[in-house]
Amino acid sequence: MRPTLHPRLLNGRNGDPCVYVEALHLPDTMLFDCGDLTALSPRHLLRVSVLAVSHAHMDHWAGFDRLLRLLIGREKRMAVVGPEGFAQRLFHRLQAYTWNLAHRIPADLIFEVTEVSAAEAWPRTCLRQHNRFEPETLPPQPAAPDGTVLQLGPLRLRAGLLDHGTPCLGFALEEGLHLNVWRSRLEERGLPTGPWLASLKAAVMAGCPDDHPISIFGRPADEETAPRLKLGELRDLIVATPGQRIAYLTDFADLPANRAAAITLARGADILFIEAPFAAADAAIALDRRHLTTRAAGEIAREAGVRRIEAFHFSPRYPGQEERLLAEVAAAAGRGTFSEA
Repeated sequence: MRPTLHPRLLNGRNGDPCVYVEALHLPDTMLFDCGDLTALSPRHLLRVSVLAVSHAHMDHWAGFDRLLRLLIGREKRMAVVGPEGFAQRLFHRLQAYTWNLAHRIPADLIFEVTEVSAAEAWPRTCLRQHNRFEPETLPPQPAAPDGTVLQLGPLRLRAGLLDHGTPCLGFALEEGLHLNVWRSRLEERGLPTGPWLASLKAAVMAGCPDDHPISIFGRPADEETAPRLKLGELRDLIVATPGQRIAYLTDFADLPANRAAAITLARGADILFIEAPFAAADAAIALDRRHLTTRAAGEIAREAGVRRIEAFHFSPRYPGQEERLLAEVAAAAGRGTFSEA
């Protein structure tokens, strides 16, 4: 199965935490954290429509101005997800600039911020360029039991609250079910391939009843005169498989509540991006700094049953020791699941 989600760790295992995610057949992209963005071209940055920020420490947030500079003058609505108080931080960041001429720019740049917290409802705020980015309160979003923040077409973004001495968010991006067609069954029945298969998949995904009609046509020009079959006669042409899932976990102390939240977010992930700043022997330093060790990162990955681990955010106190740190993560995870970063 061809993967839908294509994440990229922008700054290797030692640079600012930042993951850029493209999705097959979708024009918009997503950023997990917004540190150093120099690895991305303007073309890539202009496609970003979702910005998910774990917290506002500089290495996770310093790159925002580069993104902002490219967006000014373009019609854009960007969803922003951050921890409690993040809308106010974004407001102050924007107010570092003078917007007395903003009304002369025809295109409007809009940020819609959702703040994930332990509250029963998550505050939402709109910041519009044509209003000089003054905060406008939006109706709050009820806190979802599973942490769902955004539904992005076939993708769902979930968030979980972690403790880094300050509220910090972990994220999971999940694709809906994959619906694939049995080509051999099409051939056995003499049915054509073509655009009608998209309608068949959509009907199955929507849960349409068995008597729902499906037009069978190989070319768009033939749709109006195409024969029809009932959905119930065609269901066995479709096989459903779980969609892809990636998780992003960074900057949190190795505490029981944090582990539980991290494992819940990462459960069954195809790719887990997880921080591993400190060596296993330096657990006391890691706890004091509210970070993970390589061992803790590997154990979380093992408990969550992830398929592949991408460890990152290595501390500069270990120059030239990347292989050692990766080996410690792999040993704790119980397998080698790394790719080159």
